Amino acid sequence: MPTATATATKSAEKATDGLQRLVAGLQENETAALDAVKRFVDSVNDAFPDLGEDGPRGKIIDAAFAMTQQVIDASNRLAISLIDVTENSVENIGKSAS
Repeated sequence: MPTATATATKSAEKATDGLQRLVAGLQENETAALDAVKRFVDSVNDAFPDLGEDGPRGKIIDAAFAMTQQVIDASNRLAISLIDVTENSVENIGKSAS
């Protein structure tokens, strides 16, 4: 029969592993978002003449980067929240095993 400490350690390891997989998934999503914006910007560059930063091309590109920044910021906030929840859970598991 496993001890309470061994069970707590195993639970903490599972939580940490799950969190690491989730963070890796978030990073992959951020990379995919950046790649999509790059392809979009390339399409805009091909479709619109360069009339300076105040032209439609510049405004579209700025809006695309602003949208990407919002997606990445939301992803980062989610990752931070998940880390906080996991840390609290691991601490509680450790306390209950003591």
